[in-house]
Amino acid sequence: MKLQLQITARNFELTDLIRENIQEKAEKLDSVYTHIMRCRVVVEVPHRHKHKGILYNVHIYMTVPGGELAIKREPNEDIYIAIRDSFDAARRQLEDYARKQRGDTKRHEETPHARISAIFLDKGYGFLSTSDGREIYFHENSVLNGNFKHLQIGTEVYFSEEEGEQGPQASTVRVVGK
Repeated sequence: MKLQLQITARNFELTDLIRENIQEKAEKLDSVYTHIMRCRVVVEVPHRHKHKGILYNVHIYMTVPGGELAIKREPNEDIYIAIRDSFDAARRQLEDYARKQRGDTKRHEETPHARISAIFLDKGYGFLSTSDGREIYFHENSVLNGNFKHLQIGTEVYFSEEEGEQGPQASTVRVVGK
């Protein structure tokens, strides 16, 4: 971390053991993302419940290049679990932030689509024609929602392709717009 870790306690005193635990976990965050400029940890006991006992809130505020990250978790009766859960959430947020900065966002492939080029309703199968000129076989059981009997030549569909015994075939066929 470029700046010092700041630990604040509200409504109770932090022991040296708790401070050391927070310090260790903050140092691990620095190994996940080395550009943390500021990290502030607030440990508080908001109010005491007669039936639930003491609940601990652990909030983490981090300043990183281009933004601020705030982590707020559910309170817990065990201070060490509250600290662990908050720092686990902070680690996940830092990993996501670093991934976005690097441009490593997940990309979902577009579902391929085609048009029905031939259909044999009485025999229970048909063929799809893709935009790149391929013909793909499909069976009536591959059509979602039991729509096989309603299909017509030229109907646009989305499909999932797999290799069959006699070449490519559609394992799932779904009418566009349904």
